Amino acid sequence: MRRMAVDEVVSMLPSWRPGAALEELAAFLSDSESLAPADRVAVFDNDGTLWCEKPAYFQLAFFRRELEAAVMARPQLAERPEYRALLGHDNAALAELGLPRIALALADLCAGLTAEEFSYRSARFLLEEQHPTLGRPFAQAVYQPMLELLAALRVHGFATFIVTGGGTEFVRAVSEQLYGVPPEGVVGTLIEYEYLALDGNPELRRTGNVSGGANEGPAKVVNIQQHLGRRPVFAAGNSAGDREMIEWALATSGPSLGMLIDHDDAGREFAYESVAVTFDSAERIVDVGRREGWTIVSMLNDWSDVFPTRLVVE
Repeated sequence: MRRMAVDEVVSMLPSWRPGAALEELAAFLSDSESLAPADRVAVFDNDGTLWCEKPAYFQLAFFRRELEAAVMARPQLAERPEYRALLGHDNAALAELGLPRIALALADLCAGLTAEEFSYRSARFLLEEQHPTLGRPFAQAVYQPMLELLAALRVHGFATFIVTGGGTEFVRAVSEQLYGVPPEGVVGTLIEYEYLALDGNPELRRTGNVSGGANEGPAKVVNIQQHLGRRPVFAAGNSAGDREMIEWALATSGPSLGMLIDHDDAGREFAYESVAVTFDSAERIVDVGRREGWTIVSMLNDWSDVFPTRLVVE
């Protein structure tokens, strides 16, 4: 295959402004053609990397909607402390309870559902419900420059995967539609299932238990190996929960690239410091990335467009 010139690579990324990030990305894509096809593996975090994660994680918004519906049918649910705090938008109580406890309580809401029913509800929410501040469905709050990057990587022979701290099946419900990543290409936090034989028919039902803990920090690297069995040479993230995954990709021989999205655009999206959910870090991840030589992407300066101007999914 003819080696693609850097300017040809740049033409595949029209929403990326000229600058260091685009130059580093284009150089990597061009250089990656020296890699064996089997070694062209790229992994992406999802929340805050491929789609927006503010003012709340999309999955949290989904579960809050599920909770509201459940309480209509069973008012007594509103007495559970986690649910009471969520329904009352009591941020102080939510902070005291902690997101891991909130997540487990919300997982209980969908216990007993089949995988198909959960996927249907998740996809319907993402495709139909409006983001609270962006004036578009949740599924349209994906980052246009990252969609272009996914496509450019595939043109260069890369297998692309999503490695997220979010629920595996929540992301799988739309991963192929939004990103071109099939369900088996999503590695996330897993819910345990129960196998049942009902009237002689086998079924799988969700439980409220998390399998193996949250997929964040070092767990992402472990799960890449356990679930994908392929080591990446490209990794993109936005928080301290992605640090080890980026370091793992960069610790390979040959061309590699670690990318960090810096949310510094309050006008078109949100400006905030990205942090891990399940642990504290002493240093800002942007400072870590700069010190370690990662490719830091300023949403404000490096992207001419943040969100798609047309529907991603018809």
